[in-house]
Amino acid sequence: MEHIVIIGNGIAGVTAARHIRKNSDKQISIISAETDYFFSRTALMYVYMGHMKFEHTQPYENWFWKKNRINLVKGYVNEVDHENKKVNLASGASINYDKLIIATGSKPNKFGWPGQDLLGVQGLYSKQDLDQLEANAPDKETCKRAVIVGGGLIGIEMAEMLRTRKIPVTFLVRENSFWNGVLPAGESALINEHIIDHHIDLRLETNLVEIIADENGRAKAVTTDKGDTIECNVVGLTAGVSPNVDFLKGSGITLGRGVKVNRHLETNITDIYAIGDCAEQHEGIGNRRPIEAVWYTGRMMGETVAQTICGNKIEYKPGHWFNSAKFLDIEYQTYGWVFSERGMKEYEKHFHWRHAKENICVTVAYHKENNLFLGINTFGIRMRHEIFDRWLTEERDVNYVMEYLKDANFDPEFYAQYEKEIISKFNAENGTKISPKKKSWKRIFSHA
Repeated sequence: MEHIVIIGNGIAGVTAARHIRKNSDKQISIISAETDYFFSRTALMYVYMGHMKFEHTQPYENWFWKKNRINLVKGYVNEVDHENKKVNLASGASINYDKLIIATGSKPNKFGWPGQDLLGVQGLYSKQDLDQLEANAPDKETCKRAVIVGGGLIGIEMAEMLRTRKIPVTFLVRENSFWNGVLPAGESALINEHIIDHHIDLRLETNLVEIIADENGRAKAVTTDKGDTIECNVVGLTAGVSPNVDFLKGSGITLGRGVKVNRHLETNITDIYAIGDCAEQHEGIGNRRPIEAVWYTGRMMGETVAQTICGNKIEYKPGHWFNSAKFLDIEYQTYGWVFSERGMKEYEKHFHWRHAKENICVTVAYHKENNLFLGINTFGIRMRHEIFDRWLTEERDVNYVMEYLKDANFDPEFYAQYEKEIISKFNAENGTKISPKKKSWKRIFSHA
């Protein structure tokens, strides 16, 4: 019986295993050193915050794996021997495979800061990181202050986690506005204000210089390029992640930043595939980056590679870009492409509306010459993915999107209150005379 070995038990690897089992009787083994069972990585923060227990982050009961004949191996792979078709574990054991799927995810970035390996210095990615944070910062008496380095989504999550335990947080962000390499200026400014409103000490245009140790080898302070010394007990390194592929160096598998794959998610070695955060497309697909560390693309890759392994070879087609996140208590959604000012295309134009008092805003991107709708960001508003996905496929113009924006919103009460203001500003900026319209749900979902 053909043996499929999967390294990594995250969303990509587990999805591949589930779909291979659904379509075949192949032998399946998943190897992971992180946890015994698959869990939802995005839910880790809620365990620390007391909203759920760790077992609640596991989508499947423990009996699921045996019932579905998916063999779980607890161990760390330190070598792939493709010539003999086996993987070697740190324990000294080895496992033979017929086909191998690499789904090892990401690891937190470190940039060689002095003191970055001290006790009390950590990232926030794995279950081990969660356990470490619980030990390092159980309460405000043990942790008098935490310093977080890096202004991305993981950094804001870690800040929110620590603040729920009343731990003071200083947030070092090297840019002059939070996440402004991704967000347009108006949205970035909104998040800056929101961070400060949550009593987080936000320090923009500030870089970490050194982490200082106490006599026991624990972090006791950091220094910055502003000349400040900030006393702290925990340092969170959240300056992004990179593919977890160091163990593959010298294996013969072609690496870039991640494991290089084609559109079928195949590596340069026959019968070896890579999926999820660790996979790097030889070329980006459309405007998409060659590496995308988001859960839904990992799931899509898992489904795709399972089809190929089960005899239905298909290309990876991620479709239109979308994502969602939370900045403290502000929900964020994005569909299509809305670039920051630094990344805007020469043909791109933005319409931005922000509510005068509430933390609600909308940015719509469109082609300045032909009015083609390119994408939308929303803060504090929940939108319907299927509607924007269809409008992007149909290549609707921005006037159509604004006319029927009500159809895409989950919360009709919001538009009863603010829709006129949004449309009025758009008309004033563009010289249009758009009035809001609404289709019936039957027509919307019948693609009328």
